[in-house]
Amino acid sequence: MSHKRIPKRKAAIAAGSVAALGAAALLLPNANASQTDAKDAGPKTLKAADASDLASLLATQLGDAYGGAYYDAAKKQVVVNVVGDNSKVADAVKKAGAVPRSVDNSLAALKSAARTLKTDATIPGTAWSVDPKTNQLRVTADSTVTGANWNKLTSTVGSLGSGMATVKKSAGTFKTFVDGGDAIFGGGARCSLGFNVTASDGSPAFLTAGHCGVAAKQWSDTQDGAPIATVDQATFPGDGDFSLVKYDDPNTQANSAVNVGNGQSVAINQAADAAVGQQVFRMGSTTGLNDGNVTGLDATVNYPEGTVTGLIQTDVCAEPGDSGGSLFTQDGSAIGLTSGGSGDCTVGGETFFQPVTTALTATGATLGAGAGAGAGAGAGDASATAGAEPSDPAASDPAAGDQSGTGDQSGAGADQSGAAGDNQSGTGADDGSGMVSSNG
Repeated sequence: MSHKRIPKRKAAIAAGSVAALGAAALLLPNANASQTDAKDAGPKTLKAADASDLASLLATQLGDAYGGAYYDAAKKQVVVNVVGDNSKVADAVKKAGAVPRSVDNSLAALKSAARTLKTDATIPGTAWSVDPKTNQLRVTADSTVTGANWNKLTSTVGSLGSGMATVKKSAGTFKTFVDGGDAIFGGGARCSLGFNVTASDGSPAFLTAGHCGVAAKQWSDTQDGAPIATVDQATFPGDGDFSLVKYDDPNTQANSAVNVGNGQSVAINQAADAAVGQQVFRMGSTTGLNDGNVTGLDATVNYPEGTVTGLIQTDVCAEPGDSGGSLFTQDGSAIGLTSGGSGDCTVGGETFFQPVTTALTATGATLGAGAGAGAGAGAGDASATAGAEPSDPAASDPAAGDQSGTGDQSGAGADQSGAAGDNQSGTGADDGSGMVSSNG
């Protein structure tokens, strides 16, 4: 997310220069509107951003018969799990434009099992999420879970019953990721700006990771620079990992876009819920642009600092230096904020994200910058970046210096790219640990 200075020190830690990839209009199918006989109805072709809307609609209508849903990216269809063999429910799913799939476990039963895990197996280094593709809970234990803790975890999973959950070991260690995207500095740590927003009082602000917000109260856009933003709200650990940080200058103009490197960017025009199977992109200063898929929802992660609930699980890689960074879709939907995980971008691993929709609701903020979004900062780069696609190899250069200092940036941008370049090893948080602890 590049930024540059504009008159009157309207500090623009912008989400990047303006580029339009053309987000599709919301296509929420109405299950009650179809007059087509169920036998003749075919599944609708949907974009991933619309899959969660259809799934939410059917979850409300199907009640206890609903077993979750996921997005089949190859066919561009929504697959809805239906408990048992109920032809009437299956017909309702077909009329709504989705594909019914018979399963054993309802979503309510899976969530009940997750509550049992939370009560009986909240062990640091463990995580679990609902995986509708397998119709089970996906339970993961990192390399620190051994001996009695491993036995306790597997015993608890076994008590849930056959076909309710699976357990796998991760070679890495669950941790929060510091540094990232367009670097912001505070309290000896470095994190990244996620998305620019407008606070409930109309002031310009941005979202980032909650563990960053509890680590430092004030944040700068340059290393050792004067603070330009102050934490207004922060949640970590607990019901999420997000913070709202308000710009100190009320005249700040910041774009609603994500810089994906090499002068290219993706305009962010809406917030959307994640759907399992959906392709997503993550931006961070340590590892650059990376993509992958959503693998689980409503994830619980037991970090060393405490338990965090309600996260998105993905197979997108990340490393220390990527905290707070943007998770988004190619057509411009804001999905999540980088929280933490295990592994790295060499061997892979799991990465968890704070849902943007939840963070917006909790903070009362709205996506985008109300104070002149799209004007000033980055506008001069629009012609060079319009139509850029994050899947384009030209946009995926992981060199942090290119990501933080692209285009015609000056001032803070030049300082920032240098700072990012000094931390390319993946362990380069300014506190030397690559982690932020809850006591800052």
